Parts: sequence; structure tokens; C-alpha cells
Amino acid sequence: MAEAVFHPPRRKRRVFESYESPFPVDVGGKDFRICQAEIINNNVIVRNPEDIEQLYNKGYFGKGILSRSRPVYSISDPSLVTKWQGANINMPIITSKKYQCHVQWAKSILQEQGFDDCSITKILENYTKPLELPFLEEDGAEQTSNSCNRMGPNTENTELCRQSSTDTGNAVALSCENWNEGYKKACLEGDPAFYPVAVCGSKEQEQSDLKEIAEVSCQKHGFLMQCGCKAKENTEQRSSEAIKSKECAPEYVLVQEEEEGDLCPEDDSAHVQENLVKKEKLVCRRNPFRIFEYLQLTLEEAFFLVYALGCLSIYYGEEPLTILKLWEIFSEVKPNFKTTYMAYHYFRSKGWVPKVGLKYGTDLLLYRKGPPFYHASYSVIAELVDDNFEGPLRRPLSWKSLSGLNRTTVNASKELMLCYLIRPSDMSEKEMSTPECMKKIKVQELIVSRWVSSRERSEQDEF
Repeated sequence: MAEAVFHPPRRKRRVFESYESPFPVDVGGKDFRICQAEIINNNVIVRNPEDIEQLYNKGYFGKGILSRSRPVYSISDPSLVTKWQGANINMPIITSKKYQCHVQWAKSILQEQGFDDCSITKILENYTKPLELPFLEEDGAEQTSNSCNRMGPNTENTELCRQSSTDTGNAVALSCENWNEGYKKACLEGDPAFYPVAVCGSKEQEQSDLKEIAEVSCQKHGFLMQCGCKAKENTEQRSSEAIKSKECAPEYVLVQEEEEGDLCPEDDSAHVQENLVKKEKLVCRRNPFRIFEYLQLTLEEAFFLVYALGCLSIYYGEEPLTILKLWEIFSEVKPNFKTTYMAYHYFRSKGWVPKVGLKYGTDLLLYRKGPPFYHASYSVIAELVDDNFEGPLRRPLSWKSLSGLNRTTVNASKELMLCYLIRPSDMSEKEMSTPECMKKIKVQELIVSRWVSSRERSEQDEF
């Protein structure tokens, strides 16, 4: 058997981040924290933003459910943020079309909850009406605007227009730092201008509507439609106060809208359309349908964090799961979990960063340091065999399928690796029911390379 030649990993040309740590642990124990995750629909989800940052930045575990890899999804439109970058606005900016999509999503959920069209229209009109929020000018002066309007960024007038508030009387200018406190106080005092739900009809109708809405769960498949319900305090709830406050508090966005300006004095009927000036403005509204970015861990990543590093606690229902229970559950959810996890554990211990290799038709992709720094070096297929390299293979490969898979891997500048996990022939299924069986497992790596006849002849001619 020919000895495989090691090829150094191919580094990416553009790297926009620094390398922190291979694992989410600290040697001194100062920064060590136990993160929390939960099993939802056979998936392991991390919701706490601090835990997400800890797990992904230190080891690149998991991926964002709304992002390509790093969980950095934002509702804000990057082009609009660049366009209004001189406004000193620390709020998401979206287009009017995108905002209407969120309104339609909220409307569909209210329809599923049994509300009639009239009630839905009133609720959404009251919830999405323009709000008055304070802003800072470019020179730091404090301003207040009823509709948060602002002239276009290319105009000379860069001040937010001042309009009197007709709903809340005289507006009190709040600084950006203490605005949240003012909002919480207004909610506690029952100010209808700040309360997320439209209040219409008699008091009895109001109480019945609010009670009915409060009993409806707002969270569905990772999306949250803000309908004004206050979460009931539950002593058994595992989520921290930071998560609850983030998901229950309304989200405020700036919607870019257009309005027609005044006509010039010398306008005539023939040039009316030419002299119409469309001014862009930012209108502050509540987002009726919030979308949250969570971190999704593969079963192998989640078990490695629990078993090998001890920095993750996984919940299902009301209580955390033990290591043995996780081994059992993951094996039921994914029949080949034991094989793929052994390979994952082995390569992680060797310093590689394994990720899912589904897009290349394999089990794992191996990265040096992490995906932001290097391209994947190897595509790995894991198989569990006995001492004689026999056993029921998960993926029996013919020469034709192996040749095609190898060609696909080579075209992606990677190498195909067969990872054989060798267990003793006398190992019983009972021993395999616990992760302690890995102590008896041996690993054999085999790199598959394509034989090129012309290259072989040229090498022989040199001799």
C-alpha cells in the first residue's frame, strides 16, 4: 500500500476575523461557563446570545439557522444602513415592501388563532402605527419626531423634522440611554400608545380580548409574532431573564417610505409630473412579526460539548438530560450516530474542525482552525468494522460510485478519506450502549487517490 502524501491546507485569501480558541473552555477557569441548549424537533438549538457567541467563536460549533454559517442575521437592510449612516441611528432599517411582508405574516398567524378580519385589521393598524422616538443629530443635539421622518441623505437639510404629537400630547425628549426605562414605565402605567396590542371597544371586550391573546402561544417554529402577551412566570423555565426580555419585548424598526414633495411655483399642467419631488423618510414602527437567530448544533457537536468538554447542558421538556440519555436519544434519532460521533470525536481531538459533509456526499469535512481561515482539506466517510475489517457497512461503495465520489472531491480541491473505526470482535451491543465503548475503538485512516497512468509512465521514464 502506498503511503499517502500530506498536502498542506489551502488558506483563504480574505480573512476578516481573528482566531480565538479551539474550544469554549478556559484553562484558568475564569471565563468558563456552562451553556444551555434544548432539543426541538430532533434538533439541538441554543437561544441565549451569549452562549451562541461563546460556542461559535471558540471552536466554530454549529451554524445560524438564518445565516450561511456564522449567526449574524439581521432584519436590517445593509444598503439602507449604508445610505443612512450619517443619521446616528442604532435601529434596524428596512424597506416598506419588507415591512408589509412582516405585517402579512402577522396577519396569517392571527387568522390561525381564530380572530376575525375586523379585529385583525384594528390590531395591526394600532400596533404598526408610527411612533415617536428620540434621536440624536449628527452634532449630538437631542431631537424628537412624531413619525421619525428624515430628509434624504443627499439633501442639505439633515435634521429630523419636528412634528407635534397628537396621540401622547407634549412629547418628552428622552436620551437614547434611558429610553428603554421610559418605555417600561409607560407599559406598567398602561399607556395605550406603548402597549403592543390595539385596545378597542368596551372595557369588558378589552379584558376578554387581552385574556384570549395572552392564552395563545406566540412562539412557533423559531418565529415570534408579537401580539402583546406577557409571559407567565414559570419557575421551571430554563431560559434566562435576558432571553425572555429579548423575545417578549417589541422590536422597533425604521421603515423607509416615500412621500411626494411640494410643486415648484412655476408649475403648469404640462410639467406637473416632472416637478413632483419624491422625498424619502424614515418612519418608526413596531415590527409585528419578529424573527430570531438561533444556533443549531449537529448531534455530534452537541454530544462532544456535553461529553468531552462538559460546557453544555441540553434540556428536553423540563429537565436536563444525562450523558447516557443523550447517547440513547441521539442513537434513536440518527441510527448511525455512534459511528459518526466516534469519527467526529477523533478528528476534533486531533485539532481539526469537523463540519457536516452532506453537500459533498460524505459524513464530515475537516477544516484547519475553522472555515473562516482555510478551505476544507478532507472529505471523510466513516465506517464501523471489526478486527477483520468486516461488518455491515453503512455505505457499501462500488468501484464506480467510489470513482465518482473521488472525482467530485478532487474537483473541489479536497481529498477523500475513509475512516475505519475498528472495534473488538467480542464487543457486545451492551458495551456499545454507553460512550465508554470508545476506549476500545481503534482508528484506521485511508486516503483515496486517483491513479493517473500518464503520470505513472512519466515517472518510470525518469529512471
